[in-house]
Parts: sequence; C-alpha cells; structure tokens
Amino acid sequence: MSTASGNFKKYFSDYLYRIMNRLDRITAILIQLQSKKVVKAQEIADRFGISLRTVYRDVGSLEEAGVPIIGEAGVGYSIMDGYRLPPVMFTKEEAITFVTAEKFIDKMTDKATAEQYKAALYKIKAVLRSAEKGMLEDIEGAIHVFKRNTNPPAGTGNHIIDILQSISQKKAVRIVYFTNHSEEVNERLIEPVGIYYVNNFWHLVAWCHLRHGYRNFRMDRIEQLHKTDTSFTIEMPTLAEYLKDFHAKHNMTEVCVAFDNSEVRYIKEQRLYYGYVSEEKKKDVTEMKFMVAYPQYLCSWLLPFKKNATVIYPQSIKDMMKDWIKELNEHYS
Repeated sequence: MSTASGNFKKYFSDYLYRIMNRLDRITAILIQLQSKKVVKAQEIADRFGISLRTVYRDVGSLEEAGVPIIGEAGVGYSIMDGYRLPPVMFTKEEAITFVTAEKFIDKMTDKATAEQYKAALYKIKAVLRSAEKGMLEDIEGAIHVFKRNTNPPAGTGNHIIDILQSISQKKAVRIVYFTNHSEEVNERLIEPVGIYYVNNFWHLVAWCHLRHGYRNFRMDRIEQLHKTDTSFTIEMPTLAEYLKDFHAKHNMTEVCVAFDNSEVRYIKEQRLYYGYVSEEKKKDVTEMKFMVAYPQYLCSWLLPFKKNATVIYPQSIKDMMKDWIKELNEHYS
C-alpha cells in the first residue's frame, strides 16, 4: 500500500470519526434540551467540553433539521411545547447504570420514592432491545446495597416526594417534629430549601416560621408531614448556596487524615460522628476527608490511634495534636 493511499485512509477515518462524534453530541444536546424548560449555552459547553461557538453551531444544525428551538439572549434555549423525540434507545452502559441506581434508591430513600423509581424503570426497560433486556435480567441479582440500619428509618414515609413537590410548587409544609436535645414534639410551618444525605441520615433544610430562621431537620424525626396551600414568604437560596454560606458562617475546616489500612475496618461507624465526607484507599493507608466545625473533637478521637493515624492537612490541626501530646507528656512526666 502506497504512503499516499495510507494517508488518505487515515484522513478519511479521522474525518468519519469526527462526523460520528458530532452526530452523537448533537443528539445528546437535543435530549438535554428536552430535559429542562430552559438550557443555557454554557451548560451545554460545560457538559461536552466544547466552546460556546461550537454550541451555537450545533444548535443551528438542529434548527436546520427542523427542531423548533427558541433561543433568547441571556436566558437560554428551549424547545417549543408539543415537540417530542421518538422513543430513546439506551446503550448497555446506560441501562446498567439505571439498574445500579435502583439498588441504591431502594435502600437509601423512602418507600414511596423507591416505588416511583421502579415505575419509571419499567418504562425505561420497555424501550430496550431484547438483548439489553436479557442482559439486565442476568445482572440484576449481581448488585446489592446493604443498609446500615437493620430497620428502615422511622417517619420518612412519602416525605422526600412531598418535600420536593413543595419546593417545585413553592408551597409551605406543616410538620410534627421531635427535637432530640429537648425531647419535645412540636408542630412547625416550614418552607423547604432542599434535602441531602450524610452520615446515614436524610436532612431537610428549611425556613422555620416557629424559629424565624433556617433550620436543619433530621427527616427520621419528622413524625408527620402535610402539604399546605400557603405560598413561600421569602426568596429561597438554592441548597448549594445555603450549604456554602453555612460552612462559611460556622468556620468549617476540611481535614485530611491517613489511617493505616489495618485500622479502617474498625472505624466504619465511628467516623460518621466526626464529619466524615469521603475516602481514598492507597497502598498502605486510606486517606479520609472530614468537614469539622470543632476540630478539638476530631483531635481527641485521633489521639488513641497514635502512629496509626496521621493528619495530612491542615497545619493547624497538626499543631493542635502536637500541643496536646506535649501537654500530656509534661503532665505525666
């Protein structure tokens, strides 16, 4: 084969790859546009790692193909009401992801949310090809998520769905809540901001009319929840904005600690009480990250580990550990 012929085949192969890659991206952009009322050009650019100029060109190609896209400067893109794609075909990898997510949702959310997801999953499976359906049947039994609690959290009921609907509709909800530190049960009217899962519990952030401020509610302590027709009275931040502001106000400190791998299995439950966020397993140690408001509590927990736990950062925590060890040494000398 001549060099010229080889170069042409390589050029044609690369050209064909770029064309197919762009077709896949344009199809994905069309699906993204149908997933929300309005999609900003920057969202599309960030998702695919492309420039805004490329976004404009791809959207223009969709318009040329007859897709009724409405674009408004400074707002974003939307698709005219009534336009729908034909049934979407999922890849094997996407189908496997749906089944994996089902296992987590079944164990980590309330019963109502799990049932709604299963109903949606049936619709997803309905558009799969026979080969993909067979594959999912084969792997469903090969995925399992273990619950930390032997019993489902009390009081969750339909709360997740009801709370998310109230946020969408901007309607307050009325709850009967058990306050742990005072061991009191009282009724509150709240305006939900959002929910998040951490340390084995679901939490609800909301504006509380009883306390006239934002409060964090453990959802397993909500004994009753009722939707109301009362509209929100204040301009709500997003959950991300609230949590960022909360961390700033409470001087939250990120701490990284390397535990010897021999110790890790013994602290699975303990770490949850000290602001555990994530971990990364390495050759001899597992590095864990914590977000703490009171570092001294974390330091007091780390002391008994001696050389089996090493603070990686910040330096302030290292210094605190050194000072404590020095004081202890002087105390017992």
